[in-house]
Amino acid sequence: MVQSTNRPVGLLIEIKKWGDFMDKKVCIITGANAGIGKATAIQMLQAGYYVIMACRSQARGEEALVEIKEKSKCQSVELMLLDLSLQSSTRAFAEKIIEKFDKVDVLIHNAAIFDIAQKEVEYTKEGYETVWMTNHVNPVYLTDLLLNTIKASNDGRIITVASKGLLAMPLLKVDLEDPEFRNRKFTMTKAYYQSKRAQVMFTYALAKKLQNTNITVNCIRVPAVKIDITRHPNISGFTKWIYKQKSKQSITPEQMARIYVYLATSDEVKKVTGKFFDEKNQMVPSNQYTKKESNIKKVMVLTQQYIEDPLHF
Repeated sequence: MVQSTNRPVGLLIEIKKWGDFMDKKVCIITGANAGIGKATAIQMLQAGYYVIMACRSQARGEEALVEIKEKSKCQSVELMLLDLSLQSSTRAFAEKIIEKFDKVDVLIHNAAIFDIAQKEVEYTKEGYETVWMTNHVNPVYLTDLLLNTIKASNDGRIITVASKGLLAMPLLKVDLEDPEFRNRKFTMTKAYYQSKRAQVMFTYALAKKLQNTNITVNCIRVPAVKIDITRHPNISGFTKWIYKQKSKQSITPEQMARIYVYLATSDEVKKVTGKFFDEKNQMVPSNQYTKKESNIKKVMVLTQQYIEDPLHF
């Protein structure tokens, strides 16, 4: 088992009396302070859900919380801190959820690192590479920690997120020997798409494991979405120009959020599991590497090596 070193405690930002919202279904959205996550939070509130914004930054989370309440005209939302790069924070967050809620109906793994300005590999204070942990390992860990709470729902839904950009990298595999770029050159592109390929495979593994339960597990293939380029102040002028041109063909976060909400709420997909959806609510195939059982098993065995507790799937 890969060893970790520190266990900082996650923080609960805002505690409400759950009794005020017991008639609502509960939805957790990671990375809900910006972009698609924030748009999804607004739409899920408008759909009548109680929303937990799981965010890494207290300041950005609190700012987004005000905006989300204002735009949704709804108060049934709270902010909780979650740093998915850290197992300790992931564990602390899950403990708070289990303590406060009898069930979780929807878990949306929206948060991810794709910092186009990052040129060198970075490791967390627990000693792991940040992209691999944030985008893949700890979403798996969080799902496992909350699994019984999701099973308590009569219509549990787990939604993972991948990228349409994987189509441009058909030969990319999860590096089973060096997923953290300790002995090979780091690029954000390789790190990000490796983690997203792993998430697709996790989706298939979990859906198969839970096929006889009341939980569905599906993955969304996100295309180019307009981003707030001001969140990347360190990128070059040329890169900013490229993203500006790219954004002309991109959909808005609000448009992309609709598929998140569709998979989270629609009766049409209540029994659909282990599928890959595009931004048009259509099922699409993933590449052959991700569907091969032996490959999926190898990736999940690798993932378990990073997690202190035995996985339940």
